[in-house]
Amino acid sequence: MVQKSKIVYVCTSCGYESVKWVGQCPDCHEWNTLEEQLSSPVGNSPLVARKRIAEAEILSNVNTSGEHRCLSGISEFDRVLGGGVVKGSVVLLSGDPGIGKSTILLQLCEAFKNTLNILYVSGEESSVQIKLRAGRLGVSGTNVRIITETDTGAVCEYIKTNMPDMVMIDSIQTMRIEEIVSSAGSIVQVRESTNMLLHTVKPLDIPLFIVGHVNKGGDIAGPKVLEHIVDTVLYFEGERNQSYRILRAIKNRFGSTNEIGVFEMREDGLYEVSNPSAMMLSGRRPEVSGGCITCMIEGTRPILSEVQALVTTTGFGNPRRMSNGFDYNRLNMLLAILEKRQGLYYSNLDAYLNVVGGIRLTEPAADLAICMALVSGLRDIPIDEKTIVFGEVGLSGEIRAVDRAESRVSEAARLGFKKCILPKTYLKNINRIPEGIEMIGVKNIKEAIDLIR
Repeated sequence: MVQKSKIVYVCTSCGYESVKWVGQCPDCHEWNTLEEQLSSPVGNSPLVARKRIAEAEILSNVNTSGEHRCLSGISEFDRVLGGGVVKGSVVLLSGDPGIGKSTILLQLCEAFKNTLNILYVSGEESSVQIKLRAGRLGVSGTNVRIITETDTGAVCEYIKTNMPDMVMIDSIQTMRIEEIVSSAGSIVQVRESTNMLLHTVKPLDIPLFIVGHVNKGGDIAGPKVLEHIVDTVLYFEGERNQSYRILRAIKNRFGSTNEIGVFEMREDGLYEVSNPSAMMLSGRRPEVSGGCITCMIEGTRPILSEVQALVTTTGFGNPRRMSNGFDYNRLNMLLAILEKRQGLYYSNLDAYLNVVGGIRLTEPAADLAICMALVSGLRDIPIDEKTIVFGEVGLSGEIRAVDRAESRVSEAARLGFKKCILPKTYLKNINRIPEGIEMIGVKNIKEAIDLIR
């Protein structure tokens, strides 16, 4: 006997299900997020005896020969994926509206036009609209089949019948399963549609790209379990009013999550930025106080970035602290170190910090550059434009070592920098110093500040 459908309450933030409504979700502790939904009928008992027995395979006997990745030719995209698209992988592509998600998918269609037959499923646009956008991007579309369908079951049946080489879903929030009594975009629909698509493409070794929207907080809309289902989660970062976009891997089962891809959005699509360091440093004004160049490591490559600090007399009762591209709490910690260890008082001054180019500095190697930019802004003394600075600052004012110093110095020398201020402990560990660059080692923050003249 089949059990009747019953009403459940599902959290729109995390997907937690409850048999009764409560004001606060017991799982994610968000308020007023439980919505009433009708659950699907289930069978008699989950403990029904099964006829099929699962088969096991010895790990050492698994055959890994053959080509398992497809190179798109878009090197920045392939870099983020870890060396190309893995066959049978499921990739979730997310980002703010208008950031370039659908654009990069259509450009992938053009990149694979000679090798793969692609199925493009759109629940938001008609085939005419997609054709117009493809024409603007210069995409021929001879290898692309378009389905303007929101029924997940119908799409899965098409995949099984026609066996495309790659599938793109734009977007998962528009897909729904007819047997589930809830609207498209709900927690259950998003989760179950993704599961159905995954179990369809995995046995066929077909790579699947899924576009996911974001909510007001910037997180991927839908249950958090969606990120655990897929193999790779890519996120587009950047401001809509700026031309540069950063593609970052938040999760990647087949590669590193530290790699980033840098693109420039133009009228006719996204273009690769092969030299991000030169892009980040373009438009610099020499002989201006408060600016300092540092080097961060993103995956396997070093990227130079400019840090700007503006220190001015406050017009309020309490001084303001603002940080763009750098952790706000760490900025306050560095200001406290400068006050306590060097007697440089910022207590009655406003301090504004900005990382140019939309890059976010997350590693401690940027500490020393931040401190020198703040001191330069306070004293109104410019730092030599051909100087690069990196190193971690401890609470006692000491300069601690950071990893991959040789790569950072080599990148600075390649771009024409003449002086490098770095932790002193590295001077004896660097095997090969590039020609034309002077290495200055510092043990504490005082020695670094004394170099600002």
